[in-house]
Amino acid sequence: MENYLDIIFRSISVYLFLVIVLRFFGKKELSQLNTSDVILVLLLSNSVQNAMVGNNSSLLGGLLAATSLFLINFIFKKIVVKSAFFKQLISDKPEILIHNGVIEFKTLARLGITSEELQESMREHGIQFYKDVKLAIFEIDGNISFISGENSNLKRSVHKRKIRKNLGNLN
Repeated sequence: MENYLDIIFRSISVYLFLVIVLRFFGKKELSQLNTSDVILVLLLSNSVQNAMVGNNSSLLGGLLAATSLFLINFIFKKIVVKSAFFKQLISDKPEILIHNGVIEFKTLARLGITSEELQESMREHGIQFYKDVKLAIFEIDGNISFISGENSNLKRSVHKRKIRKNLGNLN
């Protein structure tokens, strides 16, 4: 039993360590995985496996480690949603990169976004010139959102979450 408690403690410790490390490396690293990022994720998973389960290579030990990770992730998300302090500590805020065609160079430098990456993202959105960008925002998920065009051509889109009610018995 003590061995299994050790697996739970180790798994939670590794999880918290990775959350802290990813927070310091920033959301840019999570937006799109390139080849080196995929290799990093694979090596990370392999390197922390022994730290979580130690010498225990049993099915029960692996399932216990996985269950611990799922539970701590669930609890951690609930805490972040309910606590303004933890939300501010863990979550980033959207950042303005371009406003009315003017590039925020200090913000780009602080976030580690190169002009080539910004131009690539503009091309992906069908925008050729910086001056055409009304607003470019670096979102909390690591993606860049753009609003462009003339004021008369700007379109507003609203996404409403559909709530499906359980109809229960139709008798």
